[in-house]
Amino acid sequence: MSCSSTKYVPEGSYLLDEVNIRTDNNDIKPSNLRIYIRQNPNSKWFSLIKTQLYIYDLSGRDSTKWINRTLRKLGDAPVIFNEDDTRRTQEEITKAVRNMGYMGASVKIARKTKKKKIEVNYDITAGKAYLVRSVKYDIKDQKIADYVLKDTLPCLLKQGMRFDVNVLDAERQRITDQLLNNGYYKFNKEFISYTADTVRNSYLVDLTLHLHAYKEQLDDTDKLHKQYTINKVSFVTDYDMMQSSALSSIEINDSVHYKGFPIYYKDKLYIRPKILVDNLRFLPGDLYDEQKVQRTYNNFGRFSALKYTNIRFFETQVQDSTKLNCYVLLTKSKHQSVAFEVEGTNSAGDLGAAASMSFQNRNIFKGSELFTIKFRGAYEAISGLQSGYRNNNYIELGAESSINFPNFLFPFLSSDFKKRIKATTEFGLQYNYQLRPEFSRTMASASWSYKWSKRQRIQHRFDLLDIGYLYLPWKSDKFEQDYINSGQNSILQYNYQNRLIIRMGYNYNYNSRGSSLMNNTVASNSYSIRVNVESAGNLMYVISRMANIRKNKDGEYAILGIPFAQYLKGEFDFSKNIRIDHRNSFAFHTGFGIAVPYGNAKTVPFEKQYFSGGANSVRGWGVRELGPGTFNGKSNLLDHSGDIKFDASVEYRSRLFWKFQGAAFIDAGNIWTIRSYDNQPGGVFKFNEFYKQIAVAYGLGLRIDLDFFILRFDGGMKAINPIYEKGKERYPIINPNFKRDFTFHFAVGYPF
Repeated sequence: MSCSSTKYVPEGSYLLDEVNIRTDNNDIKPSNLRIYIRQNPNSKWFSLIKTQLYIYDLSGRDSTKWINRTLRKLGDAPVIFNEDDTRRTQEEITKAVRNMGYMGASVKIARKTKKKKIEVNYDITAGKAYLVRSVKYDIKDQKIADYVLKDTLPCLLKQGMRFDVNVLDAERQRITDQLLNNGYYKFNKEFISYTADTVRNSYLVDLTLHLHAYKEQLDDTDKLHKQYTINKVSFVTDYDMMQSSALSSIEINDSVHYKGFPIYYKDKLYIRPKILVDNLRFLPGDLYDEQKVQRTYNNFGRFSALKYTNIRFFETQVQDSTKLNCYVLLTKSKHQSVAFEVEGTNSAGDLGAAASMSFQNRNIFKGSELFTIKFRGAYEAISGLQSGYRNNNYIELGAESSINFPNFLFPFLSSDFKKRIKATTEFGLQYNYQLRPEFSRTMASASWSYKWSKRQRIQHRFDLLDIGYLYLPWKSDKFEQDYINSGQNSILQYNYQNRLIIRMGYNYNYNSRGSSLMNNTVASNSYSIRVNVESAGNLMYVISRMANIRKNKDGEYAILGIPFAQYLKGEFDFSKNIRIDHRNSFAFHTGFGIAVPYGNAKTVPFEKQYFSGGANSVRGWGVRELGPGTFNGKSNLLDHSGDIKFDASVEYRSRLFWKFQGAAFIDAGNIWTIRSYDNQPGGVFKFNEFYKQIAVAYGLGLRIDLDFFILRFDGGMKAINPIYEKGKERYPIINPNFKRDFTFHFAVGYPF
């Protein structure tokens, strides 16, 4: 079989090998013009190799053989150069550049052929840009003129700007949005046009914006645009999206009135009237406001009791009326559901199984409250234990419950303030019991938190109160003798005592893509920021000092005999995605965190400490295998924990074929402790040494995009190992040893 890339290119035709856009003006970005290319060459894996074309060319010409059909299905047929597509691309790029203000621009096609391959280059000669000399407005409707001209600061039309058609159209849309938010229900941007007069023998343009009078038909007489007000608002709670959109077809059996708002329902009203009215953002008598309509959509979209919301407006039948009747049409969701899950577990090579059952009620108190309760059980056989333990079984039992209210619940606040916040309130309870050969441990917690979002890009979470209680009723004699009472491991001693954690925290998330779902491999340029701050024990410490409570034998204040943790923790994460083309992208990530114990604590609780290595960290190391600093311990996972963490990664992501994606990555990072501990030599953070202790790894990954989730398989190799100061061992990238340096990871979702 031949694997020539031109094997299936007919005689007299050419394989489209490469397409480029070149420009003589740095303000014109070729990447912004690639959307106009009608014909692109065969795709390349990692922007280097046309793998799928070569797979296709491996097939034989006999299409009856299954191997040939399979290879052609997996591969891509060669893209044959088409002259008509090239000409259309030239025309569209020319039009796009001229719309940017370079009205004298020209685009030439340069072709290079070699054997049966062709390279096409589109060379742009931009010429001089036309600039706007003056901006005038032709608006005969004085009321609209007042709206448009009273505040010119957000106006996109400026003297001296480049005559860019895209900016002109954006200004049409801005004015339209402004009027839609001020009662002009029937306005659209087609009522706005421009006149552009060029000044003779110059590159200057006199621009006039025209706002046309209202006409329902082309032959109608000119009328002023009407400002509409809301007349009556009604709710229909049992609207079926599959039925006719005519209101007369909606099945209604009964109705109630709440504060003057009629609420219609079919059999039984499943949601409290107050919830509906409180989340309406416009009222009878208000001017129509498109922005308030969208806010109402957002409010009802948060309700788990509803599947769909449709807000419709109708002009009242009174002749020449400027009043709108509104119907809020609501479609009920399935309120109750039960789910079962069975999973296999693998903790550091120890195999086990887990099962869980959960129940959800999305409208438990008829206010779209989401109630969830979940039970979980797990079993694992632990290997590698020293002799002296009575068994090697690990059993875990747990239960958690939460209730989420779609409004801001807090005493002593006015209802108007609560409406403006648009936050959801969540109360949660958790219980977890673990029985291991070394100890038994019970963890219980209760939480009270708020969540809210802004412009679909920003999410806030405020944990007002989170109380956690760690209780160890039993520890084996051997475990206490080897780890607790030996006096050599203060971290173990601290984390295997009864402990109370009373914390509060704030989390901020920003994603420039908003809530839109896009595949990370081919997403447009975007970035995300996450900031998290939390503290614990401060109030309890103040109360203990003021009450002059006596400290215990470890020098800690205790509440009801239970010492409490005290720390301050802060984290920052930044990720950015840079799109190269429709199949390839770069992704960057960096993160930093620090947790400082103080006051009533010498150590941060284990659950709040950092670890490094694993599928979402430095992938040349396994989970909790790296650090802190130059520490090279291999005994207990608690030894590989720290108070400071740094992570940085770069990935080149490429869509391969079908649902498969590939990635090449480089990771760097480590963890450190703030204080020096005997059991973690070399782990303390020092400004003059930490940069030498940053571990580096590299590797390849395969991802399977199953639409709802992504399966990820990553293989990482150590490149720089910080536990060694010098020599071959420090730089395994020069002397790689697959058995020593390779780590395989399986995970769900992207690492960042």
